[in-house]
Amino acid sequence: MLTDGESEMDGTLKPNLTDAFINDSQEPSDIFFLLQAISRLLEISIKFVTSVFCGHIGSAQLGGFALFFAAMIVTTVAMGFGLVRACDTFISQTFGGQNMKRVGVIVQRSSLILFLFCFLCWAVLLNISNIMLLLHQDEKLVRIANVYVVAYLPAIPAVLLRELQSSYLQNQGITLPQMFCSMATNVFNVISNYVLIYSLQLGGTGSAITNSLSDIVSCLLLFGFIRWKKLHVETWDGWSMECLQEWGAYMKLAVPCALVVCFDWWMYEIVSLLAGVFGEAVLAAQHVLYQIALLTSMVPVATSAAACVRVGNALGAGDTERAVVSGKVALLSAGTVAVVQGIIIAVIKPYVGYIFTSDQNIVATVSQILTLNIFAGFFEALLLASTGICLGSGLQAIVAFANMICYYVIGLAVGASLMFVAQLSLFGLWVGVWTGILLESLFFLGLFFKIDWKKITKKAQKRAGVPAEGAPVSVAQGDGVVPDSDCQNTADCDSVGVPKAEGYTLVSTQELKVYQEDEGNNADAGPPDGDAEQSNTGSRPNAPLSVPQLLLRRGLAVLVVVLILVLGVALHVAFPVPEPTILLLANGTMSENKTLPLHH
Repeated sequence: MLTDGESEMDGTLKPNLTDAFINDSQEPSDIFFLLQAISRLLEISIKFVTSVFCGHIGSAQLGGFALFFAAMIVTTVAMGFGLVRACDTFISQTFGGQNMKRVGVIVQRSSLILFLFCFLCWAVLLNISNIMLLLHQDEKLVRIANVYVVAYLPAIPAVLLRELQSSYLQNQGITLPQMFCSMATNVFNVISNYVLIYSLQLGGTGSAITNSLSDIVSCLLLFGFIRWKKLHVETWDGWSMECLQEWGAYMKLAVPCALVVCFDWWMYEIVSLLAGVFGEAVLAAQHVLYQIALLTSMVPVATSAAACVRVGNALGAGDTERAVVSGKVALLSAGTVAVVQGIIIAVIKPYVGYIFTSDQNIVATVSQILTLNIFAGFFEALLLASTGICLGSGLQAIVAFANMICYYVIGLAVGASLMFVAQLSLFGLWVGVWTGILLESLFFLGLFFKIDWKKITKKAQKRAGVPAEGAPVSVAQGDGVVPDSDCQNTADCDSVGVPKAEGYTLVSTQELKVYQEDEGNNADAGPPDGDAEQSNTGSRPNAPLSVPQLLLRRGLAVLVVVLILVLGVALHVAFPVPEPTILLLANGTMSENKTLPLHH
């Protein structure tokens, strides 16, 4: 018998949007949504502050830092963060299925894979200066960027593990620790930049050291917060050999996730590269537009994260309808916020460029292109929400393919044609980018309403280690954390079995109780039919690898990455960066005689 809204032809679920909004809005999702937006903004502000200090040292220092930042995004951060994004699927679905200890195993597995990935990053970054010189980048800027790269090598594991810890907490509905730690890191970043650059007169070297230390401190603060508040107790059962299993299943999602992030972030680097062809003024306008895009994307990105968590939790709990409801509410919320942002942009677009520069040409270019954002921002918000839904559903491969086609085959191709052939300059390039975003958002909207959510639910429960048959033991968990409060009925609290940590508890405890009551009401419904039983038997996971097999396969993985690092070191020694010193320009604040040896 089909449930309400289920299509008899394709098995999709199409609940009424009004009912979906009413039901889903009864939960305190505003907490999670708001904290996510604040946390993201605080994370971005760390590098923004570093850029400001670099600019006060000198324009060359700022250019060198920008080159370093672009190199890190292309070679390390985009791919590493993409690998972490697989946890958004695994952890959210596993936590939704209440397979708590398996969450800890997933974190262990991801940590090991990320550590091996660091070896590959080190091999590339040791030779990044020569790579940038081969790409005809300014030699002076390359030398400054190289100082940041060398100082940042120890921070690479920290920045990846920090992102993993954030994903671990976020997909359990916990966001306050990330926000508090980002606040503390911002304070540390400002103080250490001032002390090292001005008090200790270290100039660019001090900026590079602070840039590395800030990410290390952020990782350690979040780790310490988790241990202090015992947020790991429910999901961590110590290191286990099980974390060496199922690497193939993890990478099957991690690689598409990495491609999703890379295709997205790399596109904006290509846009900046193309803008630079038209000169300094156009490149400056593109930089202003990029900074504005970062700020306006914070709320949609928070919506995307919330959608990923809620949809993943619901699917892991076996609650298909709740997953569809959460997805629809995410799309509605993103669209509503985008309309408000569009109105604000329409009002301030003639003036916002003056925040960054007094050049009238740059301000006019920014205002002209922001006119596109008024309308296109709506579709970008829908695209981000749809991406979160797909990540929570385990559909990373579809997102990666759609990003590649819409961003590169369509967006950049159309943009480059309008930019160079039609001679529309930066405006034409952004028309192409927004065209790709528009088409991709429409594609995901169609996919969302046509996909077989029942099938997605079964796959999610298999990932979560939950039996395919039976009613869900829990619902999609809450969207935020609030301080624990005494329960008026202790028996009721105990019967719900809500995961707790010292000082924090999930907010959707009442819904957990409702679904457990539903499970009890259906206890007498009778055994499953033969077909369902056969289906359950056929979906058993593969047998785990034996110890010798684990030693062989994981040992080979370690050997390969170590050999790649050795090769990177050998290339670094064989082809060193030329030895002239770096003159650190100070704009009146630093001594122009201060030099930095390049050899390391």
